[in-house]
Amino acid sequence: MLKIIPYQKCYAADVSVLAHMAINQINDDVYTQQEKSAWSFAPRSRYHWHKRLSRSQTWLMVDEQRLVSGRPFCCGFINLETHFNSRGYIDSLYVHPEYQRQGVAKRLYESLAQWAVSMAVPELFVDASKLSKPLFESMGFKLHHRSYQEKRGVVIMGYYMSKTLAPV
Repeated sequence: MLKIIPYQKCYAADVSVLAHMAINQINDDVYTQQEKSAWSFAPRSRYHWHKRLSRSQTWLMVDEQRLVSGRPFCCGFINLETHFNSRGYIDSLYVHPEYQRQGVAKRLYESLAQWAVSMAVPELFVDASKLSKPLFESMGFKLHHRSYQEKRGVVIMGYYMSKTLAPV
């Protein structure tokens, strides 16, 4: 049974491995091996992820039927920046390769959007990957322009998108 929970520090290392796996499992015809390696050449430290996720609003999708180290397996996560300058920016959305195409990303996004509306966040923004662009389009995001991020000297293309939220 899959369940959405708030981020907890005990999942920081799991999130690190999950993000790395999700990036490196992308088909080479979507992002090249060079792009994927630049994006994530190895899992980042648990410290990095904990710091990043605890400074934002973060949700995890866990599989309660699959225990790892005595806790449910983390199969996806999403986080939303809540600070003034980047309020409403979706920083990360990753789903474990074994759980992709099962509605995990959509459910995570819906939790984020529901929370954002309740907190009167007027608009959501994202630099969507080639892989996540169709998901965000299906959720009503509009494309503004291509976006480019440089990682380890490699330029990785994505899509800057936004969605206006209706007030409660």
